[in-house]
Amino acid sequence: MKVDKIIRNAKIFTSNINMMEATALAIKDGKFVYVGDENGLLEYEGEVTDLGGRFIMPGIIDSHVHITTGVGFEYVDYGEYVKCSGKNEALDFMKKYVMNNPGLERYRFMLERASLNGEDFVKEELDNICPDHELQILEAEVHSIWVNSRILEKHGVTDDTPDPAPGLAYYVRKDGHLTGNAYESAGWPFVFDAVKEHLTDEQIVVAVSRWIDFCKTYGVSSVFDAGFPEHNDVHERIYSHLRSLDRQGKLPVYVDGCYVLTNRAKIKEAIEETRRFNREFNTEHLKVHTLKIFMDGTMKIETAAMVTPYEDTGEIGATVMNAEEIAKILKDLNKAGLDLHLHTVGEKSSRVVLDGVKLAKKELGDAFRVKVTCAHLWIQDDADLKRFAELGVIANYTPAWHSGVIGGNPYKFWSRLLGEKRASCMFRCKTLWDSGALVTWSSDDVAYGDFSTWNPYLGMEVGMTRYTSEKTKADVEARTEDALPSLSERMSIEEMLLGYTINGAKQLGIEDKKGSIEVGKDADYLVFDNDLLTAKKEGFSYNLPKDVFICGKKVN
Repeated sequence: MKVDKIIRNAKIFTSNINMMEATALAIKDGKFVYVGDENGLLEYEGEVTDLGGRFIMPGIIDSHVHITTGVGFEYVDYGEYVKCSGKNEALDFMKKYVMNNPGLERYRFMLERASLNGEDFVKEELDNICPDHELQILEAEVHSIWVNSRILEKHGVTDDTPDPAPGLAYYVRKDGHLTGNAYESAGWPFVFDAVKEHLTDEQIVVAVSRWIDFCKTYGVSSVFDAGFPEHNDVHERIYSHLRSLDRQGKLPVYVDGCYVLTNRAKIKEAIEETRRFNREFNTEHLKVHTLKIFMDGTMKIETAAMVTPYEDTGEIGATVMNAEEIAKILKDLNKAGLDLHLHTVGEKSSRVVLDGVKLAKKELGDAFRVKVTCAHLWIQDDADLKRFAELGVIANYTPAWHSGVIGGNPYKFWSRLLGEKRASCMFRCKTLWDSGALVTWSSDDVAYGDFSTWNPYLGMEVGMTRYTSEKTKADVEARTEDALPSLSERMSIEEMLLGYTINGAKQLGIEDKKGSIEVGKDADYLVFDNDLLTAKKEGFSYNLPKDVFICGKKVN
């Protein structure tokens, strides 16, 4: 058979569990037509490349990214970063900044909530600093914000405005009056109001093109885009440009998209909109068949929903929906042929989803077809660990977080919030993997920046070590003193590679075309000078493919 390309003398990690290793392959019309040893190449004619033993793996599949949110953050001014040891110090910094920079339409700042040492701002304090202009303070994890009265008035938010999701996405009140602090999706309209008003088509294309270039450099061939919360209109605009780029042959990366729901009052609308997205975004490399739901918040600001209360506050957070509502959504999605992806950080949020899946499966039986993915999974209750495999729920983790993220001693920080026992068993990915659950990996950052945190090889390194050192390609602030317990949750390189390839393909429902080097599949593969299977774990994040091929074409 005449083929387009023959590769011999390679070390190939196929991600095909029936044949994990090979030394040769052949490609024709963008597909693998042969994978095996060199003896089988006798039947093929074509251009031959001798790789001299170099390493090959399938294209990376990042199973939870934020392409559209990343575009938004590309054009958001985060403001001045405030380093402080308390609220008064922060107020002094902001007051001086406003005085030294008169006449701005909006003054923007960012800080870590932990730096306030348990204190909080109220809008009157911000009004005193800036009575005639808008002022906002974005919490560094981007899940809460403080604003002054000017911004509340601009958005028509009053004491009588209902919370989008009580206990999760809400406006903080004291004695029934707004304080100016908003959590989760209640605050996102404040963050992106300027982007929504002024974002141009040209800016969208420039930003998306930067992301595409990153993918081509790092070998990311397919992704699941997890959407733009509270901004589905901007989200749709960006998808329209992705569709246009695909039709022009400028989108080599396969994008599996979604529609986002943050408010239980909009369930019916969200399902209809997901169906519409499914019809309208259906090109070769852009498809939408998933509803994404934000079930809870984050650990750091204690909006993640818990079974056992937080150690320091006694609060338990809240979920946006209950199990019965999840079951109803699953039945509607099943009827429409759609899937479900959920933000689930706390132990209660994933439990509610598992309970909902159990209810839906009990009613639908063998007719149940929805792929359900729980993303993030910072902490699970022991009683729920085996249920992912039992119920067929996919577990998506962001392994770059498995150092605890916070620099220094993250175990000490999380112990204050969770207690020592629970802090010692966060991110139990290995436990779920060994239970038989399908585990996938992702980067999950919301801002493009220099794409350093989108680096899949950073995820692989931290997934294997559970710490970051001076050898890690990561910010200095993220370096940790020790590995985050439990060390038994560290993954092997083979497990990291499988989670970033064939497992991701299964989550996206494209395992018949992507995710492994097998005959008949798209010829997405990466060539490395370094053997990833034997590479040192520390500094693994510096690995980068020499050559990146998508559907047989070199793209880098």
